[in-house]
Amino acid sequence: MKVLFVCLGNICRSPMAESLFVSKLQDLSCEYVVESAGTGDWHAGQPPDRRTRAVLQQNGIEHYSLARQVTKSDFEQFDHIIAMDEQNRDDLLRWPGARKDKVSLMMSWVEAPPTMNVPDPYYGTQEDFELVYELLDEATSELLAQLQRN
Repeated sequence: MKVLFVCLGNICRSPMAESLFVSKLQDLSCEYVVESAGTGDWHAGQPPDRRTRAVLQQNGIEHYSLARQVTKSDFEQFDHIIAMDEQNRDDLLRWPGARKDKVSLMMSWVEAPPTMNVPDPYYGTQEDFELVYELLDEATSELLAQLQRN
């Protein structure tokens, strides 16, 4: 199973989702490929935002990857391409080679989501990053449970 998490710049929400999901896979005997990417390329090659890394470290998660932009081949390689919000989902669906059947919203995996969009904390406070962590912690748990059942 191959899962790609996507946000705008790939330094806040999607790398946090990737790191959370990878941490939840550690005790499982299944094989997943998990990555994150951005619809924009502004931060390509950079580590996640320092506030993202701080929240992950506070929760005992050390894994993270470097930012990259979505590519056309992602639609062929990944089984699930999960956008953090409706704007990024819509941008993905306009991408060359887009596969609507593979694209979903992160919070659509939650049975009764408090919101459909994971808010972008980039211009916010550390508390905004912590809220995003809480949303993504629940959503990645639900995603994993549903993927394991199928």
